[in-house]
Amino acid sequence: MGFLSQAWVIARKDIIGELRTRETVLSMLLFGFLVILIFNFGIEPGLREENLVKPGVLWAAFTFAGILGLNRSFIAEKENDCLQGLLLCPVDRSVIYLGKFFGNFIFTLSMGLVVFLFFSVLYNVNLVQVALPLGAILVLTTIGFTAVGTLFSAVSVGLKTRDVILSILLIPVMVPVVLAAAKSSGRVLDGDSLAGAGLWLALLVVYDVIFLTVAIMLFDYAVEE
Repeated sequence: MGFLSQAWVIARKDIIGELRTRETVLSMLLFGFLVILIFNFGIEPGLREENLVKPGVLWAAFTFAGILGLNRSFIAEKENDCLQGLLLCPVDRSVIYLGKFFGNFIFTLSMGLVVFLFFSVLYNVNLVQVALPLGAILVLTTIGFTAVGTLFSAVSVGLKTRDVILSILLIPVMVPVVLAAAKSSGRVLDGDSLAGAGLWLALLVVYDVIFLTVAIMLFDYAVEE
């Protein structure tokens, strides 16, 4: 069985488990909806700065809802005393990381797509015109977000205050990703093309490549007792 095939087995296990319970994705969606809804009540309709606020609202909802999902990444193995067994599997530990990364990526991307739909309805965004560029930004942002988040989730899973620790570790590192996503999506929502956000998109790509590589290299140390 190939390297990626082994990783997909782990991801498939997480996906099947989530389809049975639907706890993680539903919690992420509900939290994302609430964040967008609360911000909507605080923004006066027709406000001149409304277009400047929209990208921040969108990515704040994505970030906080995504962290909620990442907190559950290794929790099933930890609660059922299966984490050590997973780590003892006769495969490279980078396979375990990639499997968890694939699962988190699918969960987070699914949440992001639904949150985008809710956001477009609530803020009167013509999703037909911006669907493709926003989708590209979402994919790039989700890769960076889940690459770092999966690593930090493994670091914090054994701690009693893992929910708080994960947020403390993840949010500062995610600042470049969230900033680039907000700036590039702001250009798109203003009617600019995706090429107009070229530098911010380049930042997302560079971040994804660097941090995904670093996370794969460091995962073995992150799960050591």
